[in-house]
Amino acid sequence: MIGQDIRRVVVTGLGAVSGLGLGAGIQFKKAIECQSGISTFNAPTAIPVDLPCASVIQEKLNFDLDANSLSMFDRTAHLAWLVAKEALQQSGLSNLSEEDLDRSGIFWGTGFGGSTTLDSAYQDIYLNSKQRARPFTIIGVMANGSAGLLSMQTRYRGPSLTYSTACASSSHAIGEAFRSIKHGICDRAIAGGSESLFNAGPIKAWEALRTLATPDLDNIAGSCKPFSQNRSGFVLGEGAAALVLESLDSALNRGAAILGEIVGYGATTDAIHITRPDSVGQAKAMKAAMAEAGVNPFDIAYINAHGTATGVGDIAETNSIKSAFGLDAAKKTAISSTKAIHGHTLGAAGALELVITLQALHNNIAPGTAFLEIADPECNLNYLPLQSIDLNIPFAMSNSFAFGGSNASILISKLRKT
Repeated sequence: MIGQDIRRVVVTGLGAVSGLGLGAGIQFKKAIECQSGISTFNAPTAIPVDLPCASVIQEKLNFDLDANSLSMFDRTAHLAWLVAKEALQQSGLSNLSEEDLDRSGIFWGTGFGGSTTLDSAYQDIYLNSKQRARPFTIIGVMANGSAGLLSMQTRYRGPSLTYSTACASSSHAIGEAFRSIKHGICDRAIAGGSESLFNAGPIKAWEALRTLATPDLDNIAGSCKPFSQNRSGFVLGEGAAALVLESLDSALNRGAAILGEIVGYGATTDAIHITRPDSVGQAKAMKAAMAEAGVNPFDIAYINAHGTATGVGDIAETNSIKSAFGLDAAKKTAISSTKAIHGHTLGAAGALELVITLQALHNNIAPGTAFLEIADPECNLNYLPLQSIDLNIPFAMSNSFAFGGSNASILISKLRKT
């Protein structure tokens, strides 16, 4: 209950889907193999778009939902339930009492919400000359649709909260779920994020911003090159990821397998520029996570970097790591960006990358940065070019830095002895 001693928070379930495939395990397998899910984009759109490559989910997915839920909710919400169900199955959480359901929360992130539903409504009205949108368009479009669907599927009646902080959305969702459990507001939570925006409107908007990668014509799969001198921007990705978090006592009482412990969370705002990253604000988020965990930079063996492969972004993050860790510790730490293979899944990115980071911690393997053949001299840390390494990982960090100046760092560990 609120006011009790601060509690420890552990992870007991993972779920994920992306252009790499279906399932949390396949994300990690492809990450340590540096095998890309990026390919030529050829999906039909309502109007022509200029998107040469993307990381799109290729599998035919079974969402295990009734016809009303499939028609009422957006694909973003469907993906949320798909990965939440996988995480719940791994966790073994089921048959909760009414009291337990009241103390179980949903914390979900998305950058664009029901993008596909909104785009379809515009098509119906402006391209197809229909007089009105579909009756449940509002349900599909609303950003908290995913959280609503998850709550109805699980009957969780504690906090149901949606976070939309661009590319930090799902990291903030997970961090705030961690805080909620730590401070006794709820006992368990499903936390993560989902994003699906391969439709004309968002693609045309990203085209206009000019942050997308120029395709590598020799190897389309290698078009995203974080920390490389020849990087040209990020590749859009579709995906979702979920974690089951619960108090340590809850996990131990039911004999659950513990995949890792969340020990620190830092959230800061740059308050300088809407799109330009600021290394000072990023460093403050990392320092806050380390302070909460009571660890020093030399304790952290691996960082899953935000690493979008933009010119200013990669340099800012390099500088922020040096500032937060100190130069000696920063050079010692293994760092990589898995966006090179699954693309930038925007609101789902933090959760997807934390799912990979937790498996790295559990397996003592740090994923490499794929396609990092020509290092940028200004990105001069240990970015694990082209291959993964065996590494004892007692602590690991996952970074998410977003438009709007929103920064989030999550620090995890193997289960620590009391």
